[in-house]
Amino acid sequence: MEMNREKLCSSKAEVSSDSAYHCSACHDDEEWSNTSRGRAKSRSLSASPALGSTKEFRRTRSLHGPCPVTTFGPKACMLQNPKTIMHIQDPASQRLTWNKPPKSVLVIKKIRDASLLQPFKELCVYLTEENNMIVYVEKKVLEDPAIANDENFGPVKKKFCTFREDYDDISNQIDFIICLGGDGTLLYASSLFQGSVPPVMAFHLGSLEFLTPFNFENFQSQVTQVIEGNAALVLRSRLKVKVVKEHREKMTVQNGIEENGVVSTNTEKEVGKQVMQYQVLNEVVVDRGPSSYLSNVDVFLDGHLITTVQGDGVIVSTPTGSTAYAAAAGASMIHPNVPAIMITPICPHSLSFRPIVVPAGVELKIMLSPDARNTAWVSFDGRKRQEICHGDSISITTSCYPLPSICFRDPVSDWFESLAECLHWNVRKKQNNFAVEE
Repeated sequence: MEMNREKLCSSKAEVSSDSAYHCSACHDDEEWSNTSRGRAKSRSLSASPALGSTKEFRRTRSLHGPCPVTTFGPKACMLQNPKTIMHIQDPASQRLTWNKPPKSVLVIKKIRDASLLQPFKELCVYLTEENNMIVYVEKKVLEDPAIANDENFGPVKKKFCTFREDYDDISNQIDFIICLGGDGTLLYASSLFQGSVPPVMAFHLGSLEFLTPFNFENFQSQVTQVIEGNAALVLRSRLKVKVVKEHREKMTVQNGIEENGVVSTNTEKEVGKQVMQYQVLNEVVVDRGPSSYLSNVDVFLDGHLITTVQGDGVIVSTPTGSTAYAAAAGASMIHPNVPAIMITPICPHSLSFRPIVVPAGVELKIMLSPDARNTAWVSFDGRKRQEICHGDSISITTSCYPLPSICFRDPVSDWFESLAECLHWNVRKKQNNFAVEE
């Protein structure tokens, strides 16, 4: 069935009564998203209110950055653990719980992959017929001829709710997400939710499979465990990015001459500013694009100029993105539970420019240097690539809306197993031991 926009925007999430206090950093985040959808903000990680005080308190500057929102979608939240130290929940105790039983699930399938057709069909049949759940799929997934022409799959397909990216808002309709494919499916799921993200269960059916811990062979029991709330969570922090561009309008100029002597018919006139906002799971990449010149961009931290990047570009990544492009550029690999932002240069012209890690919650700002010979280009998780000119700016900080990824075992075991299996971390031929003489 085709889902209309009125249905998508009709329901509102219920406000959790567990969060008695509000973090000012989270309230400020409302400027970045269209709506907070009525969810209560979680308690501050770095400060506690005075007893009997009813006033909101401001987050202090700390290594932990803004307090993450621990409600995921309309019905999921993190199980509160009373054994917390300094108001910071032990990552090993991060468990999924449901305020109400989940009823809707978004199934994301890798497009143009014939090997995923059978797992996709089996999963959808299990969810709709055995669990009586509402399944949401992207409209272009059902346009695959192998699915559209399958008569046996027709009765199940009629029960689907479909949506189109960038047209339909499903943020209030999804209780949890299931991804079939590689790491790209998880990145795509993150891009669909600019606010609170429902819990994500990812099956490794792709190429790299670093972020997808589940094997599809026993999917029935594993999905049942998640529906029953018996699962561990790792909160993958995201970056809140704001791009401000000087809006330029082309207008005809008589007898205009460019520097190379060619007659120019157009010139640019600034008539305002264009603001774009993104939630990024892996990294923001600023590079020199097609130009043969070095990129020349200024990097500010909390309003202070810290350095100018001269080279092929710079990567600003989350701990989740530290094992992606940043690792290929020479950065350290950081566990997702570490609250941090990584700054990694790409082929810097200065050999002393090494990757650095800054506290989560600081605000980074990247601008084209005034004396830069060429423009720069920016992309967000490999998408939405666009040109950055003089006067444009890119502001980056830690988002209050992390991506809750469901673990196969626990956050530590899953991460180190991915390092060993996918990246072959510290794999080498061992030295022979010395022979012991009798």
